[in-house]
Amino acid sequence: MPRIKVAAAHIAPIFLELGATIEKTCSIISEAAGHGAHLVAFPETYIPAFPLWSALRSPIYNHELFCRLVANSILVNGPEMDQLCETARKKQILVSVGFNEATRNSVGCIYNSNVLIGENGAILNHHRKIVPTFYEKLSWSPGDGAGLRVCDTNCGRVGVLICGENTNPLARYTMMAEGEQVHISTYPPVWPSHGPGKRTYDLAHAIRLRAGAHSFEAKAFNIVSSGFMDNAMFDFLAELDSNAGKILEASPRSVSLITGPSGTPVSEERCDEEGILYAELDLSECVEPKQFHDVSGGYNRFDIFQLTVNRTPNRPIRLASISEREPQPEINVANEESTDSA
Repeated sequence: MPRIKVAAAHIAPIFLELGATIEKTCSIISEAAGHGAHLVAFPETYIPAFPLWSALRSPIYNHELFCRLVANSILVNGPEMDQLCETARKKQILVSVGFNEATRNSVGCIYNSNVLIGENGAILNHHRKIVPTFYEKLSWSPGDGAGLRVCDTNCGRVGVLICGENTNPLARYTMMAEGEQVHISTYPPVWPSHGPGKRTYDLAHAIRLRAGAHSFEAKAFNIVSSGFMDNAMFDFLAELDSNAGKILEASPRSVSLITGPSGTPVSEERCDEEGILYAELDLSECVEPKQFHDVSGGYNRFDIFQLTVNRTPNRPIRLASISEREPQPEINVANEESTDSA
């Protein structure tokens, strides 16, 4: 089993600026590879932003921001993704990146998505967040189970879940049951939940709980990559509403860290400053703990418990074959985004 060096990017995008954020992403990929990392993970919807405005003011005032987010979203098979794949290929590094995904099926539909890109530049897996959380539903459509898969890589068997999916026991068990050795968890920079002066959701505390729990239950390493809110992002959002800045200041920031198969951290944490977190992982350490609790093996009862996962891509149209004698419709959706490339 390999020994690998991994990187978690605790960084801010160039807020709502697609081209600049893509350039920054490629720069971080190159930097991580230059430090000897075999894998680098980016935060939830890092490209081009997490739509925090949905938590800060009424949706009737956010139409312009939604349109701007859509305009800066990318296709999974578009030129911006090609640029990321080419950088991964040149630097020979495995890349996990969160992005706002556009689709050719609709000009106004976007998804909270993640791709895992191999060292050869090929997309190994494409996952859409299965359920947007709370006010996230104002921006993103629900995904499907097509991307709930673990990929064989030179860094071991790697799986990815997005933010609140790491609270879903069935989604997490799906990763475990596919022999996951390295789990990637992605999160936003902050997640406001209440108004000023009210009890608020402690995102950093929740992340630590979920990261340790999954590592302990899966006997796997967990790379947590959370976003970072820089001054430019804060200033932009604080101007949206008279209470926006107060809400952001009162909401605990996110945290990035890496946990080992025992559930304890194997790296330092990143919270209050931007940067890249590194750790050396020895995947052979995933073996011994399974003597105690192997929930995808001897410490389970598959005759009692069974889980079925539907991996059928959920698409708005399915074209049945038609007779050659009938007129052929001029519709080109056959090459719409593929989630079965793994």
